[in-house]
Amino acid sequence: QVQLVESGGGLVQPGGSLRLSCTASGIILSINTMAWYRQAPGKQRELVAIITSGGSSTSYADSVKGRFTISRENEQKTVYLQMNDLKPEDTAVYYCNAVSINLWGQGTQVTVSS
Repeated sequence: QVQLVESGGGLVQPGGSLRLSCTASGIILSINTMAWYRQAPGKQRELVAIITSGGSSTSYADSVKGRFTISRENEQKTVYLQMNDLKPEDTAVYYCNAVSINLWGQGTQVTVSS
């Protein structure tokens, strides 16, 4: 079955950290550029971070630069999003995306609140 499955979301206090995982099945992850998006209530889905197939190049939204890190382990068919110094405005559903085949996961909720 071709799918992406996200995990690692949850409730965290401001300033806290979470690591999201996206595990792929049915696709060759190593040839895909992968991305994390997020969508907050009432807002459009936005690109958070992107990583090339070999992991040599990454790019981030200005709002998360210096706080979030995208990485990948192709042998494990997994892409990660390490999120540090979380802020209430980071609250959203986070989605994993295989860019070249436009495949999306089901999303994982991240809530930052005291």
